[in-house]
Amino acid sequence: MTTTLAPAKTRPALLRKIGGYGAAISVTPYLVIKIAWTFGLFLPTEQMGQANWRAINATTALLTLVGIMLALAFSRPWGERLPAWLVTLPVWVGTGLLVPMLFLVPILGPAAVVRDKQAGASTDTWAYEQVFVIVSLVGIGIGLPLALAGYARVRWPEALSGPLDRGTPPGDTRELQVPLASLTAVGCVLLGVTKVFWTLGGTIGLDPSRLGSRDLWWRLLSLSTGLWALAGAWGLLTLVARRGSRRFLPPMALAWVSSGMLFAYNLFFAMRADSQASPEHPLARVLTTDAGIVLGVLMAMLILLVLHDRRRATHAE
Repeated sequence: MTTTLAPAKTRPALLRKIGGYGAAISVTPYLVIKIAWTFGLFLPTEQMGQANWRAINATTALLTLVGIMLALAFSRPWGERLPAWLVTLPVWVGTGLLVPMLFLVPILGPAAVVRDKQAGASTDTWAYEQVFVIVSLVGIGIGLPLALAGYARVRWPEALSGPLDRGTPPGDTRELQVPLASLTAVGCVLLGVTKVFWTLGGTIGLDPSRLGSRDLWWRLLSLSTGLWALAGAWGLLTLVARRGSRRFLPPMALAWVSSGMLFAYNLFFAMRADSQASPEHPLARVLTTDAGIVLGVLMAMLILLVLHDRRRATHAE
């Protein structure tokens, strides 16, 4: 009996180690580059030497360091003793930033080089730095979710496995979930349709004097935001209604990544020094950015309520 079960038991542990160590190693070059930029070294453009850009690079360097520590924590048993909020908060932001980027890196990488060359970037320096950035983002974007999957399977098995409907425990929060999820899903659909509309060439809500700045970078990020907002709306409604999927994991994963993406990307965009140069009308830019942040937070709150009820129902069984 022991011999038969041993391989199955070792797979999650092996997954955690490979994903965690791989993510920590692959993202180290990105951390080094961000630290160098924070201190004004090897800057691809003069604009990045400004105080606000240095603050952004320092923040992302700190987040990268947190990501490395989390990857190591996911790989070792001592990570299971960390407080839940200390793990889930940075992972929520991290997966929201990294997972959508995996689909965009093959196109956004070269597009970033072209964009920064036009802004006066040093060709040789930025070309090498961009390669390190792409490798790091892809490495941690793949490794960290793998490590998280193995970690969560041990610590929170109800969050990743089982049927969609686990039943209704006494004192559940469904009465709060349903109207809040419906309102949040409507907001996600409106935001998603708006972003896709802009990507396909729509100009309502855009500044007529800045239509020429709709480059590939902006279109891809807008399309990514729109599609993830729509996917998150489906995932959230499926989790709350408990219809639309046999398994719990697909809607949970979509809602989790979508909520983190909407929060993190829009918060980062609001902090960027060059956000005022985007083609959106100032009012439309503020509304869509703030809406993304608020919707991301609301989705995260609803996910926590769903998981709370699901855990109580699982224990009741």
